Amino acid sequence: MFRFSPYPDAKVEKHLQVAAQLPPAPLRFLTISGYILADPPPIGFVRNTSQSQLGAGPQVWNAARKAMASWIPFDLGWVSVRNAQAPIQLDELVAVEAHTLNLWSLNISRIVNVIDTSTQFGFVYATTPLHVEDGEERFFLEFDPETGRVTYSIQAVSRPRSWLARLGYPVTRAYQHRFARHSHQHLRGIINSANSSTID
Repeated sequence: MFRFSPYPDAKVEKHLQVAAQLPPAPLRFLTISGYILADPPPIGFVRNTSQSQLGAGPQVWNAARKAMASWIPFDLGWVSVRNAQAPIQLDELVAVEAHTLNLWSLNISRIVNVIDTSTQFGFVYATTPLHVEDGEERFFLEFDPETGRVTYSIQAVSRPRSWLARLGYPVTRAYQHRFARHSHQHLRGIINSANSSTID
């Protein structure tokens, strides 16, 4: 799962093909509504939760939803979705590449739950055996019609799967928090930029 250089496209496609043959994992921890199925999580698993306000109003909501559908919250420079053409839909595979500590990892997850309404948009994905972590993660946008507030939340329940992730567990946890922080910041920045362009 780890390399000293980015994964070539052919390798990414091969990993996706292998993952497609794996049986879907049962939903163990997270629902799309944010309910924790196992609370507290089983021994060895930890839960991370973060939330931020992206702004207010229909314009912010539409921009946030469009960005999420294009995997913008993952487009962080050191993290990216390698199959960014993948739609957010049930059973879709997602290949996330991360560059940490001079190593590149490719992590395949499967979308196991989706919501798409006039006020909520998001998904839950479960990691496959082709992922350095074992668990589930939820990415969720919500628009409050009464206040106009648009919020973005990330929830994760996971434990290290690969021996290298277990060996460097404190570092792994630090990068999980870094991803959440950068994802919130990047999405807010993209939305603010889009709104400024509209105003101009």
